Amino acid sequence: MNIRKFKWILAFAGAVVVVLLLRGFAFTSCLIPSTGMENSIFQGERILVNKWSYGLRVPFMSLFSYHRWCESPVRRQDIVVFNNPAGIQQPVIDRREIYISRCIGVPGDTLLVDSLFSATSPETKHNPDKKKLYVYPVSKESLITSLMHTFSITDDGLMGSNDTTHVRSFSRYEYYLLEQAMYGQNWLQPLSPQKDIELKPLIVPGKGKYIRVYPWNITLLRNTLVMHEGRQAEIKNDILYVDGNPTQHCYFTKDYYWMGANNTINLSDSRLFGFVPQDHIIGKASVVWFSKEKETGLFDGYRWNRFFRTVK
Repeated sequence: MNIRKFKWILAFAGAVVVVLLLRGFAFTSCLIPSTGMENSIFQGERILVNKWSYGLRVPFMSLFSYHRWCESPVRRQDIVVFNNPAGIQQPVIDRREIYISRCIGVPGDTLLVDSLFSATSPETKHNPDKKKLYVYPVSKESLITSLMHTFSITDDGLMGSNDTTHVRSFSRYEYYLLEQAMYGQNWLQPLSPQKDIELKPLIVPGKGKYIRVYPWNITLLRNTLVMHEGRQAEIKNDILYVDGNPTQHCYFTKDYYWMGANNTINLSDSRLFGFVPQDHIIGKASVVWFSKEKETGLFDGYRWNRFFRTVK
């Protein structure tokens, strides 16, 4: 074989090995398919995920089970990439569907939740990127779209409408910009005011800790015990039975996290799949390396100002 040709083959094989090692042990790339994390990450962007942020989860969990090198905890407000905690049809964790959300609660935190398990905390209450639903008159549609264009607010489309009103989602900061442009004539209002909603305390489970069972968390705790703790748990007459015994306190052997989407209308977060165990964590969203608007042509729609931007 020609020596020069052999060197090229060797160099190519070496490059492939390096890429595979980096992808398996350092970074991986993910496509963002929805608007759930706007305005932190936009639909159509590709991000790099740092697998060492919380310690490297050893690949091939079907062979080596769960191990993590140099483990460290997830921090509040981190944007985290993890495997679907509810995907129990696939027994191997690292083969499950991948999700991305912001960490709202860490082990031991007490969150306030409504009947739909929408959580609030001091950090999320003032998060400028947190999206909520707002309602306005149909007659203001052209004006609202004009203001959105003026302030470079991404158009996610209508979230609802009837004969008199339209509904859109805006972040806290976007709403502030629109409110200032209305000069006191504020016809853009929150769809569901939160002040009259009764909130309940929800404690995020931690390793070696007990959690008190209440009517509003009994189903969530039962599901967590069954899916992630390997316990037999069921609810009979509003009483939780664990391994056949009635209990008012649940013991957990893992650390868990509560994840929330920036956009409250997106349910691909802990409101859907519950607590996220530490062994499901892949890594932290690190950098946006590619950004392009949905359904645009080959030569347009690129968000050049977002290329290689740090995810926050």
